[in-house]
Amino acid sequence: MPKTDLYAINTPLTVDKKTGLIVGGEYIQSPNFDNRPNNELPGLVVVHGISLPPNQFGGEGITQLFTNQLDPKEHPYYEAIQHLKVSAHALIRRNGQIIQYVPFHKRAWHAGVSEFDGRERCNDFSIGIELEGTDQTCYTASQYQSLSRLIKALWDSYPSIKRENLAGHCDIAPGRKTDPGEYFLWSSLKRLLET
Repeated sequence: MPKTDLYAINTPLTVDKKTGLIVGGEYIQSPNFDNRPNNELPGLVVVHGISLPPNQFGGEGITQLFTNQLDPKEHPYYEAIQHLKVSAHALIRRNGQIIQYVPFHKRAWHAGVSEFDGRERCNDFSIGIELEGTDQTCYTASQYQSLSRLIKALWDSYPSIKRENLAGHCDIAPGRKTDPGEYFLWSSLKRLLET
């Protein structure tokens, strides 16, 4: 199946449980991941928002950040963050395109200091999904569609993820993080997840 077919709204996504990758999806491997402690299965989905350079969309900055290839000469902001070793499992672009960076059964480095349901170190047991956007920008209908399809595929592949275990970065790191921001419509996502 051509990759473009993966982004048709009616096409369900599937995750290969052996590889932890979206079947037929775009995969750009990040070096910033490791094994989950005790081979723990994921139990939480964390939604993030990101734009690089800040408030700009469509460039290669996010992929460069997750693959340790940011050029500090490309943008002044990059000088401050080029040393970071971070990643997410997947990014959803403004047009709904999904790029995967870390297999879902591995530990991506997306949450930082965090806590969910009384448990710290959310990277150990979560899947991090970045949406290309900002706290002050509405996300697109295509992003909500792709996010809901990806979450459904994760639920199918990892029954360890309870359906209510869905949080924003702001929820697991309050006071430190604000994404995906006030313009993220949780009600719209939940409605799509119910269909």
